[in-house]
Amino acid sequence: MNPFSPRQRKLALAAHITVSVGWLGAAAVFLALAVAGLTSRQPGAVQGAYVTMKLVGWYVIVPLGIASLVTGVVQSLGTTWGLVRHYWVLAKLLITAPATGLLVVHMGPIGQLADVAARTGPTGTELQGLRAQMIVDASAALLALLTAVVLSVFKPRGATGYGRRAAARARAGTQPTGN
Repeated sequence: MNPFSPRQRKLALAAHITVSVGWLGAAAVFLALAVAGLTSRQPGAVQGAYVTMKLVGWYVIVPLGIASLVTGVVQSLGTTWGLVRHYWVLAKLLITAPATGLLVVHMGPIGQLADVAARTGPTGTELQGLRAQMIVDASAALLALLTAVVLSVFKPRGATGYGRRAAARARAGTQPTGN
């Protein structure tokens, strides 16, 4: 038995898809800004890219990442998929939770770069390593998020040990405990 009605499950799914797609899109924008910041020869464009990255990070990407994690957990707990019953759901959790944590930690260097850009506008080789790191990190984030999308769409077969035991109990007519 699911704790959610069909309508609640659909609302939870719609919320999860919306914030997850938003996170993916915002990460793509972040990558575009990082590339523009590293490659542009216009000081104003470089300055604007890094200041915007900080704003997009704190006001769009971080909230969407947290919302994606929360809605994903709610969605999994309200469906037969469960949180730890299937490897694909567990894999998505193991992608999303660390990605969200790393995102928050990563906001420190983004803030540092944005603050330098706001004061002086990084030019030439100033903070070159950090500027390149933004592209690598944003690309890795996009790859992780796209992996989660693929897992959601294809739902590879495979129940965890807990999932197999829960399914056996359900077939035997007993209710599994927990998720």
